[in-house]
Amino acid sequence: MSEARVIKKYPNRRLYDTEESRYITLSDIRRLVLDKVDFVVIDKKSQADITSSILLQVISEQEQSGEPIMSRDFLSQIIRSYGGTMQGMVSSYLEQSMKLFLTQQQQVRERVKSVVGIDPVGIVADLTTKNYQRWRAVQEEIFRTLTGGGRADESKRESKKQEAATEERKG
Repeated sequence: MSEARVIKKYPNRRLYDTEESRYITLSDIRRLVLDKVDFVVIDKKSQADITSSILLQVISEQEQSGEPIMSRDFLSQIIRSYGGTMQGMVSSYLEQSMKLFLTQQQQVRERVKSVVGIDPVGIVADLTTKNYQRWRAVQEEIFRTLTGGGRADESKRESKKQEAATEERKG
């Protein structure tokens, strides 16, 4: 097993990915989580592991955009759990509940796939990608018509890259 990727957090609040030798954002951290990349965030000044704190920032950012997962009541209950005798138990319970939920979700997907023959989540993802590509093509055509050409060739190349990436994910 390889070592965790090291992300350094500097006093100026910037995050630096030591593997890619570049500054990254919380969106990049989210992508690492989604891609299941093992990483650790180290405070440059104190050398403390601040991974949990950074992950909470990612969650906070996600909660502020779109439909939140956690209600105010749920968050209040979590806050009340800190410092109590049941803190460790609450932590373990929430972690195990999330693992169970994800396992059950995967089992439902597999059952639907065995009955219907297709993965419903995969179908929705493919349709979303195709619709995005169509929408992008229409945008490019409108832009080309309005500007007489210009950036349309660049947009076509970008669309082809996205189509190739989609095909690669399918394979």
